[in-house]
This record gives sequence, C-alpha cells and structure tokens, in this order.
Amino acid sequence: MIRSADIREWRDHDVVDPKGHRIGALEAIYVDTTTDEPAMATVLTGLPSRRRLVFVPLAEAVLGPGYVKVAHSKSLVKNAPAIGTDDILPAEEEEAVFKHYDLAYRPGPNGERQLARR
Repeated sequence: MIRSADIREWRDHDVVDPKGHRIGALEAIYVDTTTDEPAMATVLTGLPSRRRLVFVPLAEAVLGPGYVKVAHSKSLVKNAPAIGTDDILPAEEEEAVFKHYDLAYRPGPNGERQLARR
C-alpha cells in the first residue's frame, strides 16, 4: 500500500497490472476522506491527442523501482470511469468508480465525498 508520505515521489511512475502490462503513468492520488489513507489513483492513458485519467484502487498495490503494480487487469482499468486531464471527478460520479471495481461506496454521514485528491 502506498503511504501518504510517499505520494509525491511516485507521481509519473508507470502503473502496471498484475502481469506487468503498462497501463499508464500515475498522475494523482485520491485519499479516503475518513482515514486520509491513499485509496485510488488516477492513471494517465491514451494517445497524446486523446489523453484521459482513469481511476484505479490502490488496495494491494505494490511499489517497485519506477512502477506501481495494481491488483487489477489493464483492460479493467482502461474501461474504468475517466475524467479529462484538466477535470475533477464530479461528486455525483464518484460512486461509479467504486461500482466499476465492485467496491463498497461509503460517503460521509452528511453526504460528504469519500475521495479527496492529494
């Protein structure tokens, strides 16, 4: 698992799937607002003229020299909810990211977001 203190040094490193296939470059970390622990990452994918950021959970992520290996296949990650490279994740679309990976979505008691970008 990526610790909060390590976030900045892993930006722009390759994100690979369990088989070592490159998915893209780590762009940002989103923490769980309840625990302030890293929960998701955005990965820069696509051709230079069609870049987008896809979300991938960091549970069971493994750090290596120059890469972050996630627990999900490249095809699953590439089909995950995405945002533009200059966009933010709208609150109403946050739940879709969790559903894509069959994860429980738990917003705050007053409807607060579960994810916050760091």
